[in-house]
Amino acid sequence: MAARAALRRRYWATVPARLRLLRAATVLLATALAALLLAAGLAATGTWDSVAGRDAPRTTSAADLDLALNNMDAQAANTLLSSGNAGKGRLQTPYEKAAGFYGDARRAIGHDLRTLSVAAQGDRTDEKTVESLTDNFAEYQELIGRALENDGRAGGKAAALADYRRATDLLKSQLLPDSRKLVDSNDSAFNAEYSAARSALSGRLAAVLALGLLLLAVLGLLQWYLARTFRRILNPGVLAATVCTLLAVILGSQLLSATAGHLRGARRDAFDSVVALSRARAIAYDANADESRFLLDPQRREQYARSYLAKSQQLYGIEGATLTSYDSRLATTWQAYRADRHDLRFTGEFRRELDNVTFPGERAAAEKTVDTYAVYQNDDRHIRTLVASGREREAVAFCISWEPGMSNEHFGAWMTALDKVTDINRAHFASSVRDGRSAVSGLLPWTGGLLLAAMALTALGLRPRLAEFR
Repeated sequence: MAARAALRRRYWATVPARLRLLRAATVLLATALAALLLAAGLAATGTWDSVAGRDAPRTTSAADLDLALNNMDAQAANTLLSSGNAGKGRLQTPYEKAAGFYGDARRAIGHDLRTLSVAAQGDRTDEKTVESLTDNFAEYQELIGRALENDGRAGGKAAALADYRRATDLLKSQLLPDSRKLVDSNDSAFNAEYSAARSALSGRLAAVLALGLLLLAVLGLLQWYLARTFRRILNPGVLAATVCTLLAVILGSQLLSATAGHLRGARRDAFDSVVALSRARAIAYDANADESRFLLDPQRREQYARSYLAKSQQLYGIEGATLTSYDSRLATTWQAYRADRHDLRFTGEFRRELDNVTFPGERAAAEKTVDTYAVYQNDDRHIRTLVASGREREAVAFCISWEPGMSNEHFGAWMTALDKVTDINRAHFASSVRDGRSAVSGLLPWTGGLLLAAMALTALGLRPRLAEFR
């Protein structure tokens, strides 16, 4: 009993003991709050490193691979369409452009496969997908190379077409499904990390507020005890420490809430649109390839016409539309939207983008994309009309020419408009990442400094009072 009484006098019963205990509680809580904020800041920095350096590039590389595969196949078809008979009757400009774009696409695919191979390490499912893509792409290149070699021989068109069919069948059955699987896999991984990071930030914000309020309560108790014991209204040191703590809690809360806001801006407002627009671009190139395949392979025209319509529906879905009615119904539904932006009678990737318009200039750019898409759709009907009337040579020239007013020139205008919307969202994604990093690097040192000042000011404020008992 005597020992317990001695301990009680030492640690609580006397005024100096109470002051030391309150000082220790202040230091411990301030240290815990500083450690929590430091851990939250480091975690936020790690999240931004993952988002900008891993998650977003992986997803866009997979989407770029999908696009490049479609572009490579389209350019192979365009090369065969424009080559003439062993060079005789060649459409020189379309042929040279197709050959150049084919080489660009092949190099882009090689780069994307290397990037995705590195990104897939540790994920056995993705590793197998990349391995399958690499093997199948090698086979695809061999088939296309054989097709182009056969096409260079007089009378080699039939053999070239047979090789091209096998190549494009491999593309449809293996390469494109695998590339889209990687898009979905990497985008899902990014989404999971985003959700986990947002949840962690919410938990840390609640913890910061709880610890901060507890620390302010202890400082308030200390101030009250000093006023009651020493008959003074306020202790300047403890008052200054309370102000520093309050500022630290405000800045720390702002750091976490700003990080959460910038993270949402990067993922939901910007990158969701980047993914939708990247998918739209890949689908557009596939649809463009279907036009060339339609002209190149008369035996499969019905198949490629259905495929083209399916891709049109993925981009701008109109329930019940056929190739013959799609143009007029696109014009009607788009005019309705233009009159009332809430009148959305279509689905697809363009609708997904218009539902997620966030940034200045984005809506106008997105609407411009649909305007240019409508022009391209009209060109497609013109090509099919020319074929139906037996003017296939004219249809080929119109389809693959880059001259003003021709189909490829209009396709280029559509892609330019689509790229502008994508660039707006990419720029805001980058600015959200940059602002998120700045919030951490700008506010974290201040919160740490304020909490250190609070501890020092508390000690300085109590020193004169404790000195009275020596």
